[in-house]
Amino acid sequence: AGVLSQLSSHSRNGRVCVSPCFSLQRRNNSTSPKIKVDLDSSTGVAVLMMQSPPVNSLSLEFLTDFCINLEKLEMDKSCRGLILTSTLSKVFSAGLDIMEMYGTSPERCGEFWKAVQEMWLKLYGSNMVTIAAINGSSPAGGCLMSIGCDYRIMADNPRYSIGLNETQLGIVAPFWFKDTLVNTVGNRTAELSLELGQLYSAPEALKIGLVDRLVPQDQVLSTAQDTMSKWLAIPDHARQITKSMMRKQTIDKLLSNREADITNFVSFITKDSIQRSLRMYLEMLKSRKV
Repeated sequence: AGVLSQLSSHSRNGRVCVSPCFSLQRRNNSTSPKIKVDLDSSTGVAVLMMQSPPVNSLSLEFLTDFCINLEKLEMDKSCRGLILTSTLSKVFSAGLDIMEMYGTSPERCGEFWKAVQEMWLKLYGSNMVTIAAINGSSPAGGCLMSIGCDYRIMADNPRYSIGLNETQLGIVAPFWFKDTLVNTVGNRTAELSLELGQLYSAPEALKIGLVDRLVPQDQVLSTAQDTMSKWLAIPDHARQITKSMMRKQTIDKLLSNREADITNFVSFITKDSIQRSLRMYLEMLKSRKV
């Protein structure tokens, strides 16, 4: 179960990829216990599939694997686009692993939160075109991953939900969660969403701009692949510089306050009152299973 879940000036080692490498007719596959990557070098598109049952919780181990795979793709000269999706039925990602925040040492909490930051920095600041193929529910940290991408395609199923619902669990979304949501849906909608811990159905998410398109469940990945071809028709250097203009201020804000953000998170999450809230949430989950 989950709770909350640069443009780091890395210009891909100074190179600019203008066209896909059509001469390389091969696929590069990379698999870890929690992540599977399929890179088709003929199109320059990688599909990164989260495969950590039961709900793709973002644990420290998962986040580490995710960041390693993302960095490998970022450095691969043949890769221009990334589609992020899930192999699990009915869930994209349920967000940050509650067991990384409940009953753990401050040192572990700090290490975990640094990994969450790193995941967002690499995804939100990626030079690749990034498309979220959301084939199930995506609350909290799953929503953060989704809005970290350039474009979001979601399965048209009213039972699937997406949103930053931290306040419902007595937790406050940090400023960079907030900034990412504001950049996506606007200030007023983000304010209501965050204060109420709102989870939106797929149709509601489309209406407020939290996702860009709804398609039938069995067409999510194929639509993402078709959409990717349109994005890759834009010269990389022009798209990357434009993306930098749009996102650099938000990224720099976290980079300038990274240590303070970790300190604030650890101080907050280890409070007795917050630990009690997390324990109550765990008990509620256990009772649901029973």
